[in-house]
Order: sequence, then C-alpha cells, then structure tokens
Amino acid sequence: MTFQHPSFGLISDDRVVIFDTTLRDGEQSPGFSMNIDEKLRVAHALAELGVDVIEAGFPVASTGDFESVQTIADNVRGSVICALARSGGKRDIEAAGEALKNAERSRIHNFISTSPLHMKYKLRMEPETVLEIIAKGNQQARHFTNDVEWSAEDGCRTEPDFLCRCVEMAIKNGATTINIPDTVGFSTPEEIQAIFAMLRERVPGADEVIFSTHNHNDLGLAVANTLASIEGGARQIECTINGIGERAGNAALEEIIMALRTRRDRYGKSNNIKTEKLLGLSRLLASITGFDVQPNKAIVGRNAFAHESGIHQDGVLKHAGTYEIMTPESVGWTSSSMVMGKHSGRAAFRDKLQSMGYKPLEEAAFNEAFQRFKDLADQKKIVFEDDIRALIDENERGHNQLQLVELEVQAGTTSPSKITLTLSDNGEIKKVSTQGNGPVDAVFKAINEAFPHQATLGLFSVANVTQGTDAQARTTVRLEENGRLVDGQGADVDTVVSAAKAYLHALNKLLVKRQRTAPEEIIS
Repeated sequence: MTFQHPSFGLISDDRVVIFDTTLRDGEQSPGFSMNIDEKLRVAHALAELGVDVIEAGFPVASTGDFESVQTIADNVRGSVICALARSGGKRDIEAAGEALKNAERSRIHNFISTSPLHMKYKLRMEPETVLEIIAKGNQQARHFTNDVEWSAEDGCRTEPDFLCRCVEMAIKNGATTINIPDTVGFSTPEEIQAIFAMLRERVPGADEVIFSTHNHNDLGLAVANTLASIEGGARQIECTINGIGERAGNAALEEIIMALRTRRDRYGKSNNIKTEKLLGLSRLLASITGFDVQPNKAIVGRNAFAHESGIHQDGVLKHAGTYEIMTPESVGWTSSSMVMGKHSGRAAFRDKLQSMGYKPLEEAAFNEAFQRFKDLADQKKIVFEDDIRALIDENERGHNQLQLVELEVQAGTTSPSKITLTLSDNGEIKKVSTQGNGPVDAVFKAINEAFPHQATLGLFSVANVTQGTDAQARTTVRLEENGRLVDGQGADVDTVVSAAKAYLHALNKLLVKRQRTAPEEIIS
C-alpha cells in the first residue's frame, strides 16, 4: 500500500514520517524558553538529522512566535516547516499562512477539541458546531498550502462514532494528515492501536491520508503508545528531542527511532533519521534549555552504554552484543571521551570540534572558544569531550544581556562568605559587594543587588561534567516570576562561578520570556 502526499510524493507503506514538535509543544514545558537564534539553531539541526516535518511554533500566540516561525521558514531547507493554528481561529490560520509564505515546503496544522469533556467545559460547544468549525478551518488552511494537518485534541477520549465523523469531515475539506493525539497521556497501547485500526476501517477516504500519532507521557507510556499506533496503521509519529513537553513530556524521538531501527524485525518501518546525530542534538537542546537528561535516559543518557556490574563487563568484553542491543556509535557516542590538553593547538581543536559534530565556527567565535579551551586546559590535567561540549554550548548561547565579568570570593568557617561581583548589563558595568550564608547565597544576593528583580529561586542543583576533583561543575538554577519558570545552566571548574553563570543564564532567559504573551489555547 502506498500514500500520495503533497509534500513527500509517493510514500510506501513501510515508511514512517517523522514530525518533530520540540520547538512548539516542547517549548511549552515549564521553564523552557528559546530565543529566535536558538530556535533557528535547533531547526537547522533537526533538518540535518533528517526530520520530515518541523513544527516551528504557534504564530498567532505572540509576535515572538510569529517571528520565530517566519525566520525558520525563511532559512531552513530540507524539512517541511509547520505552523500550528486553531481550526476556529481565522486569524490563527492567516498568521500561520503569512509566517510560512517563504518556506520551501509548508504545512498548516489546525486543531479543535473533540472529547465530550473538552467540548462541554473548554469549548462550550455542541458537537455539530465543532464539525462546522473543522470544515471551515481545513478549507481556510488549504488557501495557504496543499499540505494540511488536522488534529482532534483529546482524540483518545473522544466517542468513537463522533471521532469518525470529525475525521471524515476533515478529510472531505482538505486535510491530508489526520492526527489523533493522546493529549493527557491516558491511553494504553492496546487502546490506541484499536483507535487507529477503527478509523482506517470505518472512515471514508481514510486510505487517502496519513494518520498521525502524538502521545504524552503522563503514565510513562508515550513511546509504547507511539509504537502501538504504528501497528494500528499510523504512518506519522509526532515526538520531541529528549521527550520534552508539557507535564511529563512527549514521546522521545530518539527512543522511537532506535526502537524502530533495533526492532525492524517487529515493525518493518523505515525513516530518514541519521541516528548518529541523535546524541549531538540531544546535548544541543539540553544546553539551550538548561535541562540535562537524566543519566539513565535511554539512548542519550550518559549511562545508556555504561556497564558497572562485573558480570556485564565480562560479557561486553567478550562480545558487545551480550548486553548492548545497539552500538554506541550508532547514536553518536564515541569510543573514547578523552581529548586534548594545554599543548593542543588550534588545528587540533578545530578538528576535534568537527569530529564531535559541531559546524565550523566563524573566526571570531572560534577564537573565543579556543581561548576558553586553553584557559580550561590550564586548570585541568585532562580535557574531556564533555568538557568541550559544555564550553562550546555555553559559548554559543544567545541570552547575553547580562554577562559575568569578574567574581571574587572570600569564604571559610569563621565568618560569613563575601562576594565582589562585576557584571555587564547591556554593556553597562555594575560592581557590587555582598555577604551571605555561604558563597552561593552571597553570589546570588550580589546578582540581585546589581540587577534587581522579583524572581524567586525554585531549584539549585550541582553536578559534575566529568570525573575527578578538577572536573567542571554544571549548575542548574530555576527561577519563577509571575507563573513563568525558567532554568539556567552554567559550567566552570569553580562551583561558585558555575552557580553565578547559571543564575545569570536563567535571568537572561526570563528577560526573553517577559516579552512573550501566552496563547489562549494550545494543543498538547
């Protein structure tokens, strides 16, 4: 069986379309925010990964969202660029069409709730009104693009007969992809497989569209439900890097892709993802958002290919397949994490960055990164790949209104810790001295004095980037202001400096988020 799709042409039944919503649904995560430059970096990386569709944002939500989608549509090639819109929001669809007008290939993704619960309490609409809106929304979207996706928000809790009517209405009025999301992460694999099988059997025209699945992870079943959806007939999967998203997150792209690859005997489905780029993109996103993945995270966690048990180590040494069902290299890990030292030169550093998957840096950025590498090498005996990743990722951050210039610390057991801090606020130098209950408390007070704000500290966490007493500390700081949550990260061999960088990173992200307006309604 094959599908004729307006963006992809003839698609064989063994092909799965990969739809990434990291920049839209993923960015709805509490504490996550990205500026336009950072979103563009992620979008380029997604295109290079081989993602078929990049959902770039919700243009009507704010000026910032519109500009982000427009910038990605103007600059990213190789993937379909998608924008979200409400089915009943004429202005939504117009904004999406305008933002996408320069895209190489574009898609408008419109949605409306269909479950009894949502229609009664959220929409306050009768079913017949919802059907009318589905028809009008898809018709309007077709004026801007021939690639139109429609979603039944809370589709997995929708009554089957009404869901069939909604899907039929969307197809009749121009939708080419039909998405049935498990918006609240309620379904089980057996249930969601049955939903897709039912729709494909009962709905007229079902063989003329691609069915899509979008699963949230509230019960820890997002990846399992995605794989079950494929067995039920879904041929597009909606997912995010590192599984980021609202509440417990979305189905993780890297886990789904490697499940399909490793168990091709079971699923028999192919895709265009270049799996060796998965780790690099995971770490890029973690650096930008300030959210590290947990150590035991499948595929991209630092323990994913680590073996401590003597029995396991013995088996792997004899044959890797005894305890590894995929190779580390297949997802971007390298066999050695040790890199260079203080005697390494510019050519070696440039070559190392290339081997780690980084694009060539502009000369000024490379010079700055190389100098920071040399400074780090002077402080550490051995510089590891993870050290370099932390250095480069921090070097490429776009949040830069507030910058740490200098920090002096006096601490001990006999008196309060004292801090003298100098920072730059859009080029204006501010210097303050404070004391506190420990150096971290003192440095945060100093930043607050230099840049007064009302945000409160919700999380302070320190972890090591690599091993050893000279390892860099990676600090995570979470700030909250008027319901806005942001996480910042900093890395340095000095834990107090690392904490100061993390706090400033969070403040810079908060400044960006202050300028954004939350949309009235967003699909999950």
